[in-house]
Amino acid sequence: MWRVTGKVISGFTTTLLFALLVVTLFAVISSQAAEGEPNVFGYELKTVLSGSMEPEIQTGSMIAIQSTEHPTQFEQGDVITFTNADDNLVTHRVHEVENDGQQYITKGDNNNSTDSEPVLAENIVGEYTGWTVPFLGYAFVFATSEQGAVLLLILPGVLLLAYSAFTIGRALRQIEPSEKKEETVSPPRQE
Repeated sequence: MWRVTGKVISGFTTTLLFALLVVTLFAVISSQAAEGEPNVFGYELKTVLSGSMEPEIQTGSMIAIQSTEHPTQFEQGDVITFTNADDNLVTHRVHEVENDGQQYITKGDNNNSTDSEPVLAENIVGEYTGWTVPFLGYAFVFATSEQGAVLLLILPGVLLLAYSAFTIGRALRQIEPSEKKEETVSPPRQE
């Protein structure tokens, strides 16, 4: 019974450490290739760092946006991601459409008033898809930082190596007693 449970725990631990290593490696490589934001199946993943869209989008969430080729297509109520005057990405809801979609008045759901400057259609990056994972953005920001990348790439690798050494040592200890039994059981040689 203990042997089966030990094997299950051993397999689970190895799989978990390996999966963590692969996922972290994917996140770091894809974020570096996409200059900071990964792109998965054509959707850009963005981290939300403010509470302006709460409760629908919580601070620290990871959201998916669909890039747009037609930035004049949006209507009142759509949630868009755009670059503001400070060159920061912002995700807010369209409050009003002006000049046939050439500019938009936006507002964060949790804000009392509309944004101070209209958003030009050319500054729109994409539309929020409705996909969000709360708090994953905090982990992603940490994982893509220099310290996080080092910790999340090296630590699982070291743990995987240590666990492998432990498993090999345990296997060697199990082989040694069976070899000793064979030596004591074998009949004496006749000369």
